[in-house]
Amino acid sequence: QVQLVESGGGLVQAGGSLRLSCAASGRTFSNYAMGWFRQAPGKERVIVAGISRSGTTLYYADSVKGRFAISRDNAKNTVYLQMSSLKPEDTAVYYCAAVPTYSELFATRNYANWGQGTQVTVSS
Repeated sequence: QVQLVESGGGLVQAGGSLRLSCAASGRTFSNYAMGWFRQAPGKERVIVAGISRSGTTLYYADSVKGRFAISRDNAKNTVYLQMSSLKPEDTAVYYCAAVPTYSELFATRNYANWGQGTQVTVSS
């Protein structure tokens, strides 16, 4: 399995920006589609953004379209989530996931390889 380590979270005021990073190791990074997910207190973990293995196919949840941007650097084995115009409702623990195919980003019920996540807190 690929090991995932998220970083870059923190406390930011509404309207601010953060860039999250997810460093992968253990397997060939370019063989995996990558996704960012978040889980707010008392809520289920949901997908925020996804990117195909080549980086040519992107997905964004409606709630973050136009504000977040996912990207990957296969040479650095890292996927990023640039978050702008942050809102208090973006507050959550953010996780990344690595799956063999893009479509599996939308079927993570049984996914077990979550990292420790990184906390994002947006104050109003």
